[in-house]
Amino acid sequence: MEEFKFSSLNELYTRLYPAFNTRKVELLRQGIEVREIDLWNFLKESVWIDNKNLSIYDMVSDIMKIDEVKLKDYINKTK
Repeated sequence: MEEFKFSSLNELYTRLYPAFNTRKVELLRQGIEVREIDLWNFLKESVWIDNKNLSIYDMVSDIMKIDEVKLKDYINKTK
């Protein structure tokens, strides 16, 4: 299996963007307005903070199963 290496967080964000966009659309259907960058920051600061060497699969899985209640709380705290 090929291992992906990213030289920056921006490069990783760009690689994950399609998953963030998909999740944003799902949340919008539920009446939750959110930006892709909000999803990124929430995961980076709340879920992935202590994790090292996550696979793209793990990251996409985390994106798709973001807890809506925790996300709303996070967004309200950062406003």
